[in-house]
Amino acid sequence: MPPITRTLALTAAMALAVAALPGCRGKQDDAASDKADRSAAADDTGGSAKGDFGPPQGQPVDAVLTQPPQVPPATGRKAPAKVIVKLDVIEKEMPISEGVTYTFWTFGGTVPGSFIRVRQGDTVEFHLRNMPDSKMPHNIDLHGVTGPGGGAASSFTAPGHSSRFTFKALNAGLYVYHCATAPVGMHVANGMYGLILVEPPEGLPAVDKEFYVMQGDFYTTGKYREKGHQPFDMEKAIEEHPTYVLFNGSEGALTGDKALSAKTGETVRLYVGNGGPNLVSSFHVIGEIFDKVWYEGGTKFQENVQTTLIPAGGAAMMEFHMEVPGSYVLVDHSIFRAFNKGALAILKADGEERKAIYSGKEVDYVYLGDRAQPNMQAVATAAAAATTGALTVDEQVKAGKALFAGTCATCHQPEGQGLEGVFPPLAASDYIKADPKRVASVILHGLQGPVKVNGKDYNSLMPPMSQLNDDEVANIATYVLNSWSNPGGKVSKEEAAQVRKSKPANASEGH
Repeated sequence: MPPITRTLALTAAMALAVAALPGCRGKQDDAASDKADRSAAADDTGGSAKGDFGPPQGQPVDAVLTQPPQVPPATGRKAPAKVIVKLDVIEKEMPISEGVTYTFWTFGGTVPGSFIRVRQGDTVEFHLRNMPDSKMPHNIDLHGVTGPGGGAASSFTAPGHSSRFTFKALNAGLYVYHCATAPVGMHVANGMYGLILVEPPEGLPAVDKEFYVMQGDFYTTGKYREKGHQPFDMEKAIEEHPTYVLFNGSEGALTGDKALSAKTGETVRLYVGNGGPNLVSSFHVIGEIFDKVWYEGGTKFQENVQTTLIPAGGAAMMEFHMEVPGSYVLVDHSIFRAFNKGALAILKADGEERKAIYSGKEVDYVYLGDRAQPNMQAVATAAAAATTGALTVDEQVKAGKALFAGTCATCHQPEGQGLEGVFPPLAASDYIKADPKRVASVILHGLQGPVKVNGKDYNSLMPPMSQLNDDEVANIATYVLNSWSNPGGKVSKEEAAQVRKSKPANASEGH
């Protein structure tokens, strides 16, 4: 065959081959698409249309209800059952912070309410009882219910009465429940929310520890940590300006000696809800990465997540494996809520160090603040004594020590030694001895410009701690005055209030 003929033949063959490729590629793409569609169909739970597995089997089961942060055991059942849930509405006064009380409206006597755990396909007979001493009627809206109002339409219950309704749990997932009696926002803001877990038919994978955590925003007439009984403030609630943002209904509910606990090598699952009524949560665990997050409480999970959004009236499940020991801090990463409104909890992991993974120190005052203390009972004791007029210097010192750890120890150090050349010492301070009244003023108004302390020059900047209440300023100042060879003395709440009104010339502007 002549060269020119061979060239033409080769060109024609190549053209035919190229022309055939799109058809081949199309068949491959179609096959891949069909496979993906089949896979998606296999992963599709079918929702409520496929959540009815027939009538209950066996004898009725009484639901195991747990108080936060505990979680009931897995149902362990392979068939639907009739599950009887009995939940009491209890209005009660409880601490919202140390020395601060609030009248909560609760499901089961706690905020959040009792954790409910059932299986998809179960028939749930729900009993809601409103205690005779309640002042208000209440009901319940379970987001896991298919029916008008999520049960609210069937459960309006006056004080001293009981209601009953039945529903079938058709959708697997983690769901919020809350009161839906008008004004709905007020009932929710007073703590009337909780979680119900509807397990998938096959159950959830086994883990070593499970904990129940729920965020809520609270609106009091008094300022943050202002002592005494604080009523609900409707105007603040409508304007969405919470006094407190809390995990499990009170500041410190999951810190100190009430912190969550685990061991290295364990897998932890958190069931986290957001009762609201207003704020969205940016939920984060400092020092951990979520291996899995079942976002919005549904049946699909995302992996390797740092922070997850939980809407008001929503929930999420997350798992992570504990690699190294230490104190892990749960926060709403809208970060002022954590350190200035209370949205902070601690998970303490015990076990051997693993320096190859992490070599740092266990506790950091910047993150834990006063919640690094075993408890804050000294603050509560001082607040109680102040209400009777019997507050002693010793009680102030003990309360001030606990508060100092979270407010001052990062810069001035736990023993008041300061950081040479940067932050002046408070221990054996000639600056304090020359004028003890300076202590409360510097706490409230900060300090800028050059100062000489114990013969050394300092020119750093201390921001004002104006977020502290007058009694907190008084207790911290009294602690400083009576510690580390300082001259002693006492600062009262009233004196702190007077100091707050007068701003000195060298006050800090905060930055």
